[in-house]
Amino acid sequence: MYSVSENGALRKINKVDFDENKVFLVDDIKTLYLWFGQKASKKKKNYSINRAEKIKSERDKPVKIQKINQNQEYGSFLAIKDILKKGLTRDNIERRPELKIKFEKTIELIEAGIDPDFEAEITLSSHELSQKNHSYDDLARSLAILQLSYLKGEASENEIKAKTEEIIKSSSTYDELCWLIAELSKILVKKS
Repeated sequence: MYSVSENGALRKINKVDFDENKVFLVDDIKTLYLWFGQKASKKKKNYSINRAEKIKSERDKPVKIQKINQNQEYGSFLAIKDILKKGLTRDNIERRPELKIKFEKTIELIEAGIDPDFEAEITLSSHELSQKNHSYDDLARSLAILQLSYLKGEASENEIKAKTEEIIKSSSTYDELCWLIAELSKILVKKS
């Protein structure tokens, strides 16, 4: 984790204060997050992008660069934001486990005569969706449409495209997208 100075130098830090004048570079191995404060200078932002590109070029494995503006945080960054505020300690530096759909256990419970609860319904729906082998991009678009529908009703094609791109840039796994689609679909049905 680094704070980017006005001259482009990276200063190693243990905690992110999310000050509106600052730029932070957070290295999550698969993703390099660039967080831009609302009042951060263009010069500082450009330096941080160049530094991230350099780090990316030196890696053996593919790395995404995700640019995040203050008060527009999304995706997997939201999952680590509180940890970044508190600071890295031995207790919280483990990577979050990736979601795995536990379909078999849910089926066992249903076969044992237990009625499926909300989580079990989502598990069944997300497993069914994952078996259809939709492309990652198609799942991202489906999730974008559902999120926008939940938040504002109808959305324009441009809004859907922008939200889809935002979801693609997040580091969500295929199973996580299936789970989120299934969950939001169930919530929308209950809401209506």
